[in-house]
Amino acid sequence: MTNRLASGDKLVVASHNPGKAWEIHQLIAPYGLEAISAATLGLPEPEETERTFAGNARLKAVAAAKASGLPALADDSGLQVEILNGAPGIYSARWAGPSKDFSIAMQKVADEISMRGGWDAAGPRANFISVLCLAWPDGSNETYEGKVFGNLVWPPRGGNGFGYDPMFQAEGATETFGEMEPDEKYAISHRTRAFAAFKAACLAGIQTGPAKPSRAMEIEALNAAAANLSTQAELSRFIANLAADVAADATAAKEGTCVAPALQRVREWLGDTDCSEEMRWRLLAKALLAATGRLKNA
Repeated sequence: MTNRLASGDKLVVASHNPGKAWEIHQLIAPYGLEAISAATLGLPEPEETERTFAGNARLKAVAAAKASGLPALADDSGLQVEILNGAPGIYSARWAGPSKDFSIAMQKVADEISMRGGWDAAGPRANFISVLCLAWPDGSNETYEGKVFGNLVWPPRGGNGFGYDPMFQAEGATETFGEMEPDEKYAISHRTRAFAAFKAACLAGIQTGPAKPSRAMEIEALNAAAANLSTQAELSRFIANLAADVAADATAAKEGTCVAPALQRVREWLGDTDCSEEMRWRLLAKALLAATGRLKNA
């Protein structure tokens, strides 16, 4: 019988990827569950040695649950490209290299498609897949799967998502996942569809309410955004959000009185300056996170 969660329970998000941890938090927060990422707890990141998404999700969830003594929710997800026989598949994160730079991974996907002559007007067919696994400290677990189908575009567009989002356009959409606002993406994403199955099995009967992210998850969101910037305009929006966060941080009010205006000046400078030759938006964003004490080392 499937174990159920209750409002107020703590749940470990068994991921060291800040973007993925933030997305999962957004899904579970309305149910009164407190999300804590594996990175925040300092849990080791297990090597993904299984040959399926379900196997890797189970491996990560069970490891986090046993190490923390709390229920843990893990996601194993990836991009499957039809012309590449389902690659990168379970190796989607590994295609980003040791630095987990998905601009490298997207370029590799594009190059592999080009070698097979797969770039046509419609773009090659692909799908995202997500398998969620909920595990308990005793090792018991259940898995839930979701998929979203579409086509790939090149060059990538947008910086709102993470991973391969900027090159994936879902069926019926005109924007990539990277261009969509978060709510638009969550409405149709593979992870949302896997979560629907998880919700029916584990969250039935829990009264939902407004999602109020924890402070740790707010920091996760800023770090996820910094890791996925691709344009000057996206950097400007990131700085506006970072300035608002600093100004609203009650525990750092004194710091905020000097840092928030400084961030605003940086944003104004970006608005007045042509920086088209400067491509290190993510580096600058991470430097600003470090300057405001919000950069995660994981």
